[in-house]
Amino acid sequence: MKHIYLFVMIALALAACRTDDQIVYAEEQDTGVEVRPGNIVGMYLLNEGNMGSNKSTLDYLDLTGSEGTIRYWRNIYAERNPTAVKELGDVGNDCKIYGSRLWLVINCSNKVEVATADSCRKLGKIDIPNCRYLAFDGGYAYVSSYVGPVAVSGDAPLGRVYKVDTLTLQKVDSVVVGYQPDELAIVGRRLYVANSGGYRVPDYDRTVSVVNLDTFREERKIDVAINLHRCRADRYGQLWVTSRGDYFGSAANTYCLAPDANGEMQLADSLGLAVSDLCIVGDSLYFYGAEFNYLTMKNQVTYGIVNVRTREVVTDRLTTAPEAAAIEMPYGIMVNPVDRDFYLMDAKNYVSSGQLLHFLSDGTFDYSVWTGDIPAHAAFLFKKEQ
Repeated sequence: MKHIYLFVMIALALAACRTDDQIVYAEEQDTGVEVRPGNIVGMYLLNEGNMGSNKSTLDYLDLTGSEGTIRYWRNIYAERNPTAVKELGDVGNDCKIYGSRLWLVINCSNKVEVATADSCRKLGKIDIPNCRYLAFDGGYAYVSSYVGPVAVSGDAPLGRVYKVDTLTLQKVDSVVVGYQPDELAIVGRRLYVANSGGYRVPDYDRTVSVVNLDTFREERKIDVAINLHRCRADRYGQLWVTSRGDYFGSAANTYCLAPDANGEMQLADSLGLAVSDLCIVGDSLYFYGAEFNYLTMKNQVTYGIVNVRTREVVTDRLTTAPEAAAIEMPYGIMVNPVDRDFYLMDAKNYVSSGQLLHFLSDGTFDYSVWTGDIPAHAAFLFKKEQ
């Protein structure tokens, strides 16, 4: 009887402990590099985490350095939000700051997490099925969604873009676009959505949907190429859209869409470049390409800069530093819009810690830090006056 009583008391004690919030502390890494003056306070980095592993995490690069040096903090979301789950969820897919809020798209967990940009305190979440990427305009967030479950099928449904009030975090509307829509960009009063059709292989979509923001209805589609992915606007009102190809005979490529004489966006140029990710600063489009070919079972990695005004490749390299050559799997790029120093993200083997590497504007290697699994998406945090 005494043994039963002791067992019950221990069980009750353990149950009581489970109601307490368990704080998972962030890990700090000191780069040893002195802080430099600038308008950027820091940079959030969203790690995707391998699909199905529920290991998406958020890191933070502190460029203010209260102790005089640049410091990196791994997995800050869990520490700042002890009542939330330990990790953010399954597959972090986009990371952006709009106003005073940080927005995180968690793809397979079917949600968009919203937190304060300055302190990363959770404010709420929006439930959106198979959500992919974000764009913002006029107090609204636009979120692309595959709608259906993660499954390759000829019956995969058309995708949608959801319109979310950034103040209330409520969905206020949605519009049907193409199959499996990915990145989206806004030029004037039009929203442009790159449709991939990736779930319907080999019958990929090949269009960019044009959505009127005033009516929030799709006006038309622009035929571009199969399996579209990135969609970014430059300061000339042009769109830069990438195609992944089919990974076999149809190569990846990059296209420029520009307004015609009537102001209607049309396909204007094909660059013949395989681009995995890009970052546009001024007239410069910084890019890397990591094109995998299932016939050769190899990755072809390239880097470079395109002049968006002339649409010409300025250089086929970003740096000659050996640290860049040692990158195993480039997975993201961010460029300081003022000083032009840049960051490259290395996913390594996809299942263990990745790496963030910083280079000065002339390509000189500066420092590197270890990240979470599959570092891929980042957002700069500017000083409040910016």
